[in-house]
Formats: sequence, structure tokens, C-alpha cells
Amino acid sequence: MLQFEWDSIKAKKNVKIHRVSFDEACTAFGDTLSLTIYDPLHSDKEDRLVLIGNSFKNRLLVVVHMERKQYEENAKRSRHA
Repeated sequence: MLQFEWDSIKAKKNVKIHRVSFDEACTAFGDTLSLTIYDPLHSDKEDRLVLIGNSFKNRLLVVVHMERKQYEENAKRSRHA
């Protein structure tokens, strides 16, 4: 089962700028026809992925995300640097 977490300030900004809540964006991960690709242009500090899929509101969304495991490894490296 997927679990999602995000920064509450960033979530509010996302609704204001893109009119999409992170709660809705999470539902695109349940789209069986979604496509996830690696984002080499924005992955210099962390591996970013881009998911394209339909939300429960039937809106086609582009969701930029990273996997928690990768985030924890990057944070650990930063603390030890």
C-alpha cells in the first residue's frame, strides 16, 4: 500500500497555483493506465519521478514525486557530509 506525505505549506501553495490538492494528486497513483517516468532534468540532488494519470475527479494530472526511501538516503547523506 502506498503512503503519502507532504509539506503542509507546499500543499497550500499547490492548490493556489495549480488548483489541485495533494489529496487529489495522490489518487492519480491508483490509475491503472498511469505512466511513471524518471525526470533526469530535475534529479541532480534527488531522484524525481513524474507520474501522468487521471485523478478521482477524472482530471489528467502530472505529479512530480520521489520515493521516501530515496529521500531518507539523501537526508542521511546530507547529515553526514
